Amino acid sequence: MAYQTFRQEYLHMPVVTRAYTTVCVLTTLSVQLDLVSPFQLYFNPILIIRQYQLWRLITTFLFFGTIGFNFFFNIIFTYRYCRMLEEGSFRGKTADFVMMFIFGGICLIIFAFFMNLLFLGHAFTIMLVYVWSRRNPLIRMSFFGLLNFQAPYLPWVLLGFSVLIGNAVWVDLIGMAVGHMYYFAEDVFPQQIGGFRILKTPYFLKIIFDTHSNDSEDTPLAEDRPGGFNWGQVPNIQ
Repeated sequence: MAYQTFRQEYLHMPVVTRAYTTVCVLTTLSVQLDLVSPFQLYFNPILIIRQYQLWRLITTFLFFGTIGFNFFFNIIFTYRYCRMLEEGSFRGKTADFVMMFIFGGICLIIFAFFMNLLFLGHAFTIMLVYVWSRRNPLIRMSFFGLLNFQAPYLPWVLLGFSVLIGNAVWVDLIGMAVGHMYYFAEDVFPQQIGGFRILKTPYFLKIIFDTHSNDSEDTPLAEDRPGGFNWGQVPNIQ
């Protein structure tokens, strides 16, 4: 019974969320089982350029560390906010969602060149959280039932939480910066006088993804529970 429930939930996940979270989990399990070494996955510009180890441009986003609190924290937030974006503001626009992934990945890799970052999965998660929070500004949230705030403050709350558990704050700040770059390019600048859409989704992505999307098969998350992990309290919309 539990297997059937899990299988149904898994198959109802939108395609990009399902693919990304699955690959992240499988990558982490492969490292945990010693099938793959983290040294084969981390971002290394020298190995990428000189030895053509191009897979590192992808695997740097897929490994969240050994299975533990940080892994579960990141994978839950990745799944939750990736799904809410795909079923929310990107509903029926899978190609645009993939374009956001590409834009965010390229920007984070550029940052990694200059800041010596090895794994970018956490920063990518923060980027997803940031974009969702700016597109849902009226949603109220609760952090462990102790702190109430509106959605745009969520990335800053997570930044403070990262400080408390000893994570590097630069990773969160970079993820927030890239998230803001995307938000500005897509939601702010086009609304300005003389503004226009900076990011153009290539036609081939629309052919691959949008022609096969079927909104009737996707079950969107309920609007009264979009707070992603809930933190012991049910968020509400004012």
